[in-house]
Amino acid sequence: MAPAAASLTVPNALAARLAATTSLPPLHGRKSGGGGGGGLSVHAGAPSRAVAVVPRRLGGSTSRRMVVAAATAAEMAPAASGEEGKPFVEEMRAVAMRLHTKDQAKEGEKESQAPPVARWEPSVEGYLRFLVDSKLVFETLETIVDRAAVPWYAEFRNTGLERSEQLKKDLEWFKEQGHTIPEPSAPGTTYASYLEELAEKDPQAFICHFYNVYFAHTAGGRMIGKKVSEKILNKKELEFYKWEGNLSQLLQNVRNKLNQVASSWTREEKDHCLDETEKSFSYSGDLLRHIFT
Repeated sequence: MAPAAASLTVPNALAARLAATTSLPPLHGRKSGGGGGGGLSVHAGAPSRAVAVVPRRLGGSTSRRMVVAAATAAEMAPAASGEEGKPFVEEMRAVAMRLHTKDQAKEGEKESQAPPVARWEPSVEGYLRFLVDSKLVFETLETIVDRAAVPWYAEFRNTGLERSEQLKKDLEWFKEQGHTIPEPSAPGTTYASYLEELAEKDPQAFICHFYNVYFAHTAGGRMIGKKVSEKILNKKELEFYKWEGNLSQLLQNVRNKLNQVASSWTREEKDHCLDETEKSFSYSGDLLRHIFT
């Protein structure tokens, strides 16, 4: 998300679990318009910014387990030092930025080890698996905030960022084109189950996932969608990548709510939320991997 779109390269992510990886341009600070579209979004309290990145979570070498970071890029505010007094969303962004590659953002700490986007070879079948699993994850997030087992989850109802209905329409379109819609697979069902578990037992960790899933989709996720559409969908823009109203304002509204909710957390709770970032990226990266396998 850097102003100058450097070479399309992915973070030092994608390794082990993702033999064939992909890459994106720095997802830092590229401004986006209101609704859908190809630009990356903006962020909080000042000029908006978007970010992307993702490490893998289970065993093995963390750096080699990092998955399609840019793809699940999370859009956030200007870099933050993590000092008290700064909006918490800025701290979340700062953690994500450190997981970028050095050529994606000056705060990045990872070396790029991925091929350019031009080498991606997505398939309709793989993309459908990604969309189906994504729909399950977004439905789970929406159900959790609607149920609001933790009272302040209700703050995140009807934000305008919800995606399950849009994905439902897209899958219907694919069906009309003669494609078979698969059932949710392990990456999606595993992530959905994990979100349900966190929502009940670990609200700070859940909020980390909520934030990264939604904001990543508005940033790097949109670019991925555009590239895939160009390669296999004759440039059709899916509903998944369209929002009603001004997207920048929708994102800002959610940032404000996140900062408000986190303002009542202890420093330990905030740090716990930040520590969940790698797992968030990892699970999202597993979904994205469908497109390239």
